[in-house]
Amino acid sequence: MQGPTSHFYFSQRLRLHYVDWGNESAPPLLLVHGGRDHCRNWDWVAERLRDRYHVIAPDLRGHGDSAWAIGGGYDMSAYLYDIAQIVHQKGLAPVTIISHSMGAGICLNYSGAFPEQVKKIVAIEGLGPSPKVMAQQAKKSVDERLRSWISDRRENSGRAPRRYASIEEAVTRMAEENPHLSAEQARHLTVYGAHQNEDGTFSWKFDNHARWGGVGGLSHDDQHQLWRNITAPVLLMRGEESWASDPVKDGRIKNFRDARLVNFEGAGHWVHHDKLDQFMAETEAFLAS
Repeated sequence: MQGPTSHFYFSQRLRLHYVDWGNESAPPLLLVHGGRDHCRNWDWVAERLRDRYHVIAPDLRGHGDSAWAIGGGYDMSAYLYDIAQIVHQKGLAPVTIISHSMGAGICLNYSGAFPEQVKKIVAIEGLGPSPKVMAQQAKKSVDERLRSWISDRRENSGRAPRRYASIEEAVTRMAEENPHLSAEQARHLTVYGAHQNEDGTFSWKFDNHARWGGVGGLSHDDQHQLWRNITAPVLLMRGEESWASDPVKDGRIKNFRDARLVNFEGAGHWVHHDKLDQFMAETEAFLAS
């Protein structure tokens, strides 16, 4: 495939990377990846939509080829600012968004804060913890949560990026993470998601500190209010083999004015990889409606 071009923009003094698939006269489409992922995970989706949309896919801060946040600035508010900046700086509004996991959570919150900026949004498993998990979290006081966060940060501060002897070894690890991937998919995701170290080994590009996020940010109630603010149509997607709970069954879909859920049989957390054809059929029908 003829790939995209790489570009950079600045947000909170961080140099953040994105790829542009061209076709600038077409309607803008923003593709936003999840945690420990990168913008080139959307290549198969972008290839199918580039003829009708101006597709832009950013690397979130601390991911892919974007800068790492000094001081561990990986709160939801920081990610939200980055998305607001690329939409603002590139003049993308009103923008259509396709997003996954943490990226979907960020984009749903953005859509609620700036409803006039978003035309439609597809969110793959971006609703965060289930009501059952939220209830368990609520049993801890704020001081307990803060102490736990500091303890986890301190314990993991010395964690070094894992090194793989070869790119093939890293590909094997990628395939272990998602057994639905084809050999081609696993290699593609690895080639764009890893870099070679000076000693010849390979490590993942993402910042290990991005794993733990920040202690600040938005409460679950705040996020639910933002979802209620969204005026754009929302298509929620979920793999039936995933850890994510069903928002229809657990009631969270009621926080949206105009939302529909599609469950995918035989798919895990990465629906757009596991069931690409079915995902594209649902997505393209939604975008065309």
